[in-house]
Amino acid sequence: MFDENIVKTGSNEMELVDFRIFKQGHDKIYEGIYGVNVSKVREIIKIPSLTELPGVPDYIEGIFDLRGVVIPVVNLAKWMQITEPESSLLKPRVIITEFSNILIGFIVHEAKRIRRINWKDIEPATFSTGSGALDKGKITGVTRIENDEVLLILDLESVVEDLGIYAPKTELDFGSIEKFSGTALILDDSMTARRRVKDMMQQMGFSVVEAKDGVEGLSKLEELAGVYGENLPQVLKIIVSDVEMPQMDGFHFAARIKEDERFKGIPLIFNSSLSNEFMNEKGVQEAGGESYLVKFNASDFFNEVAKVMKKDQSQKQG
Repeated sequence: MFDENIVKTGSNEMELVDFRIFKQGHDKIYEGIYGVNVSKVREIIKIPSLTELPGVPDYIEGIFDLRGVVIPVVNLAKWMQITEPESSLLKPRVIITEFSNILIGFIVHEAKRIRRINWKDIEPATFSTGSGALDKGKITGVTRIENDEVLLILDLESVVEDLGIYAPKTELDFGSIEKFSGTALILDDSMTARRRVKDMMQQMGFSVVEAKDGVEGLSKLEELAGVYGENLPQVLKIIVSDVEMPQMDGFHFAARIKEDERFKGIPLIFNSSLSNEFMNEKGVQEAGGESYLVKFNASDFFNEVAKVMKKDQSQKQG
C-alpha cells in the first residue's frame, strides 16, 4: 500500500509509478517508459495464478482472487499490440489499480520506481504513438526524465472503457432534473470527460465555459472577471474540476482560487476518477472543494451539483 500523504495537497506535484513495456524489434529490443499516478495504485505484485475466462480477448489474461475481491488482469503489451520479447531479463509484475471505484490489474514487464514530478513539467500528448491501440487519446501527458528520455502517462480510464470492463453510468431521466441558471466553469484534460460534464451541466440549465487544465482555468476566470467585475459571483455559479491535469492539477487550481477574493466564494466540486479513501479528504478538507465525486455516475453527479447549488443559494440569501 502506498502512502497517500507524501505529496502535499495543492503542491502541484504528483507521484508516478514508472513501469516498462518492452517491444521486440527486428534486431533489437525497444524499451517503452510509462507511468501511472500512485494515487491509482493499490499494490504491485508478482503474477499470481490466473483463472482463464472463455470468450474474452487474448489481452485479458484471466482473473484472480485478491483477499476476497475478484480482479480481472489485462496484459498491457498485448492490448498495445506489441510483440513481446522472449527474454529472461523481463521481471513481469501486476500493477493493481483502483479508480472509478473498480479494481483491475495490469501486467507490465517491469515496475521500476516511483517518481515525483511537477505537473508543470508534464505536457499534454499531441502525437500518435503508432503503437496499435495506444493512440494519443490513451496518453494523458508526457514528461522528460534522465538521459532526455520520454515517459508517457497512461490514461487508464480510457483504456478500461475501451476494454468494456467499465462504462460510465450516463442514463437518466432528463425531464426530472432540477434546473438552474448562470454559468459553470468546467476543467478536464480529457475531451471525452469534458464533453460529458458539459452536456450534464447544460441539461441543468447552465451555460458552460471549458478549460483543459488549471492554467487555462485561471485564465478563463480572469477573462470572466474582466467582463463581469464585482458581479462575477452572480454570473459564475459553480466550478467543476478534474484533479489530474497537466500544467496545473485540480488541487493546486483550487488553492489558487481560494486565496483570491474574487473567486473564493464560488463553489467548487471535484470530479475525478481517483477513488481511493484519501481523495475525498484531500479534495474537501484540504483543497477546499464543496464535494468530491468519482467519475462517472450521472445520477450522483446531478444530485451533488443540485445539493451544492441549493446550499450556496441559501447561504447567500441568509
